Amino acid sequence: MKSVCIIDGHPDKARKHLCHAIADAYAKGARGAGRQTSRLDLATLDIPFVRVPADFAKPPPKAILNCQKAVKAADHLVVVYPLWLGSMPALVKAFFEQLARNEFAIGANEKGGWPRKMLKGKSARVIVTMGMPSAAYKIFLGAHGVKSFESAVLGMSGFKPIRETLIGGVGAWSDQRANALLARIEAMGAAAK
Repeated sequence: MKSVCIIDGHPDKARKHLCHAIADAYAKGARGAGRQTSRLDLATLDIPFVRVPADFAKPPPKAILNCQKAVKAADHLVVVYPLWLGSMPALVKAFFEQLARNEFAIGANEKGGWPRKMLKGKSARVIVTMGMPSAAYKIFLGAHGVKSFESAVLGMSGFKPIRETLIGGVGAWSDQRANALLARIEAMGAAAK
């Protein structure tokens, strides 16, 4: 049975946003199906920026080491975040830079060439909320921020398959529509997809 690690990437500690409810619903579904589930709430972590390339070769801070253990132990990774300025919030990017340190996600190839995918054999789901319609983000903006994360971070690390759920127009949702979405997310969690 797949184990799941859920990353709640909303930077607001107040836990009042749809991203938090989505992470909760996915976790509820996964646990309800008997899956071992871990959760990382990035808003509660002290995540420094990587400022020089040499830092990637060094071990990350202790809090990130614990996050590496949670990701390593999971078969399936879920990343939930809001779309800010066309991409992920800076906190989420900083987290993944820290997570990748010390060849955790992408390893050097001693023979040169393409790097080693250190997290091969794991699947991922990226769930992104946004104020604009998700179709507009895909069609007019090409969903470049999400696609870049999926290919350059998750794909290069070995995650496959990588599924995505783009949720648009969130500022104007009724409670009924939000509840229907959360029920769908809970079902995804039960299936670990």
